[in-house]
Amino acid sequence: MPYTQSPTPRRNKRSSKATRSSKIAEALRQTILRGDLKPGSKVNLDQLREHYDVSLSPLREAISRLVAVGLVEFVDQRGYYVAPVSVENLREVTALRAMCEGRALAESIAGADVEWESEVLAALHRLDRIRRDPGDQTTIENWEAAHTEFHMALIAGCDMPMLQSFCATLHNLNDRYRRILIRRHAGDRDVQGEHDAIAQAAVARDAEGAVELLRKHIERTGDNLLRHLKNQLDAGEEVQK
Repeated sequence: MPYTQSPTPRRNKRSSKATRSSKIAEALRQTILRGDLKPGSKVNLDQLREHYDVSLSPLREAISRLVAVGLVEFVDQRGYYVAPVSVENLREVTALRAMCEGRALAESIAGADVEWESEVLAALHRLDRIRRDPGDQTTIENWEAAHTEFHMALIAGCDMPMLQSFCATLHNLNDRYRRILIRRHAGDRDVQGEHDAIAQAAVARDAEGAVELLRKHIERTGDNLLRHLKNQLDAGEEVQK
């Protein structure tokens, strides 16, 4: 019987498409979080298709993922736009993040084990070792990645996947405001000290104390962001990095 090469399974094609869409979604997510794509600006599909050298299908799939997490909005008969920023939205994001991340942290501490404790302390150590240099984009991106990793490690023990996913979405939305609004401003807080205190209370199984520290940490950031956002809006400045 002559040898006949089997066709490539369809699942491989779907997997390739999914991988391509995932990579594009992550690249666009970072571009939006950095403020390279300005809040409220139109998402030009043709330009992005040429930039990433892909067809419209995986590009639309990637953008639909960003719509699902609130970073892009779809307007009927007008297309896709980077989600705008506003005082009202920032207040809501801050309040929801403090509430949801606090609950997730409490759940993590309730089911804590040595592995979770080790991951929290390891993530804290990696974050503490990074120094941000405003003139070096690599150090900023490394800190941002470690910062997200630390906050997600705190709630990794929460046995509520939907809550964890919602917390990750809110963290991204909150980070976009922070990265756009206060990158150019000197910090007025000991953020490292705040992170250290949250982690130490968490691994000590002090749920009430850890949640309260986390809440204050999130709300302090929200207050700073609101101040900078209002200042820019009052001055008639365009909100961008």
